[in-house]
Amino acid sequence: MVSTTPLPFSPEQQAWYAKACAKLDARRLQALLFDLTDIHSPTGAAREASQFMARHLSNVGMNASYRPMNERTGNVVAEKRGSGGGAALMLYAPIDTHLEGDASDDPWVGPPDYADLKPQARSEGDWVYGLGASNPKGMIATLTEVATALIEAEVPLIGDLIVAMADGGMPVDLAARDHAGMSAGVTHLLSRGVAPDFAIVMKPWNWVYHEEPGMGWFKLKVKGTLGYAGVPRETPGFRSSVVPAAHVILELEQWLIDYAERNTSGAVKPHGWISGVRAGWPERPAFPSAVTEIFFDIRINPRTTPGDVKAQFAQFVAALRERHPDFDLDWEMYGSVPGGTTSPANWIVQSARRGWEHIEQRAHPTPDLLGGQTDGAALRRFGIPTARIGWPWPAEGSPLPVAEGLGGMGATYVPDLMPCAHKIMYAVIDTLTRQRAELGLRSAHLSAEAD
Repeated sequence: MVSTTPLPFSPEQQAWYAKACAKLDARRLQALLFDLTDIHSPTGAAREASQFMARHLSNVGMNASYRPMNERTGNVVAEKRGSGGGAALMLYAPIDTHLEGDASDDPWVGPPDYADLKPQARSEGDWVYGLGASNPKGMIATLTEVATALIEAEVPLIGDLIVAMADGGMPVDLAARDHAGMSAGVTHLLSRGVAPDFAIVMKPWNWVYHEEPGMGWFKLKVKGTLGYAGVPRETPGFRSSVVPAAHVILELEQWLIDYAERNTSGAVKPHGWISGVRAGWPERPAFPSAVTEIFFDIRINPRTTPGDVKAQFAQFVAALRERHPDFDLDWEMYGSVPGGTTSPANWIVQSARRGWEHIEQRAHPTPDLLGGQTDGAALRRFGIPTARIGWPWPAEGSPLPVAEGLGGMGATYVPDLMPCAHKIMYAVIDTLTRQRAELGLRSAHLSAEAD
């Protein structure tokens, strides 16, 4: 791991930083978080939330606009330009939530009556609950508070601050909504004139990451024949698809564990999980299904291509067929997103680490290995150096019961967000009060001379 390069603030930068941090307001952040959480924004249908944020960012003094993708959804871009000659830094978070927040989630989410799974906001003291209240809306509220405080402090920026949010950040693919998900929104954004020199992505976990994995989606079919519950098991010609699938699931689970170990490198451990099994008709249980399908997600290290992961899985299936020649198997890879990486020596990663170390008062440690996939991978694939920075997650000590597993995505303890806001503010001032050459970027003057 590359160590952090020290670069102390000048007296002027230190004064600007102190003034901007003094403007950070936890109560204002919480109020915005509550209002945004109360606007339902499932993937592919985030128009109302995005329009709300465009208006809010305009009101705090940014040149903000709503960028529609279709009649149901769109993105947000807001800009505060500096005096010129500096870099453009984008603070980014997705805006869509991972669940629909309605009866279609039942029974797959488990008991649905937790406050953190509801698409309505609820406050208890310093806590805000509701679908997406932590991820992504806690991130949006924090980044917006950083921008608001920076503007109120009248920091003399040289570079340009961009605050952006996009739909489609969740790892889903919703065909009914123009295949929303899988970073479709940020890809739309970056293909239409939003071109920062650097980006900071806020996501859970209290470290700075320079890279994130991609993901591959697979469907493994176990084939048999259509049957009938009234016939004996030794009936000629009948082969169950469901019972062999149970054996396949156990072997696949072990392969996923081994895959993660084999493909770990850098800051990424690419986990994989079986997410679903589908077979037969609930209304026709007398007829065993001819096909059982197993669905799973494999995370992809930035140094491994989706094609290589596909080849690794093909080897597993070939070996499985050798061990079980009576199993009739077929498979396909039906989703793939490459990972993305930024050099840990890049300015924005180093700046984010300096901000982290300034607040934590210790050297940035080697972070826990990462398996979560975000739009940060897409930003890096577009050639935008990107740092990921976050806060302790999930929050502890909730006064209300929250769903297990990913329940933390809908429960935010606002005081946990404030240290992260100070870290991000540090990187913003560190980056946007310098000339391009200081950041390792070509200046417009030098570019013109080269031409």
